[in-house]
Amino acid sequence: MSKEARPRPKLEGVASAERVLTVLTAFQRGDDALELTELARRTELVKSTIMRLCISLEKFGLIERLDDGRYRLGVEAARIGSVYQQSFALEERVVPVLERLAAESMETASFYIRRGNQRLCLFRADSPYPLRMNVRPGDMRPMDQSAIAQVLATFGDRTAQRAPVELPLYTSGVTDPHVASLAMPVFGAGGRLVGALSLSGPSSRLTAAQAASLAPRLREAAERLSAELGAQG
Repeated sequence: MSKEARPRPKLEGVASAERVLTVLTAFQRGDDALELTELARRTELVKSTIMRLCISLEKFGLIERLDDGRYRLGVEAARIGSVYQQSFALEERVVPVLERLAAESMETASFYIRRGNQRLCLFRADSPYPLRMNVRPGDMRPMDQSAIAQVLATFGDRTAQRAPVELPLYTSGVTDPHVASLAMPVFGAGGRLVGALSLSGPSSRLTAAQAASLAPRLREAAERLSAELGAQG
């Protein structure tokens, strides 16, 4: 059996590390500082355990404990977020594409990546219409049967790339009964999936017919972006 074909060993995580990460990921967009009782509610951990875990997180600058006893994310969390963004080197390439797509299609253009059983909205350019999707960069959505999630699931698995898939993918009413989306994969060097480029809007406006008219534009944008990111052919 070749090295590439060998299955990955089934390893289990470390429970203590998972508890630390449970506390760290309990913070959500819009949070400032959280009471210990709120952290306990979100993590389902007892307060004494959270306090011990926060001591370790404080040592690494990931969490700060305020004088009033509340906790907030530390400067190291911001640094890691910045490193994450820079490591992709995506923003300067992706954002102009999204802005152009949003201006031409009049719908919201987004770029998603997969994180486990969820998908993360990394970048977004809003539709000029007041009626649009209420998702912001940094928000997590489920890996459901929406076009975006299907693209991430299908093309994130290299073996699945051989399956014939009609692109872009279009779905309506999956995550939200009133929302439709159109999505294309974006690849990088070595044929690795980088993310999903999408257009989203109200299903009453982004109908199947309208999606079909926008499909060539989205396909061209995704293929051009893939070439810029190192994809071959």
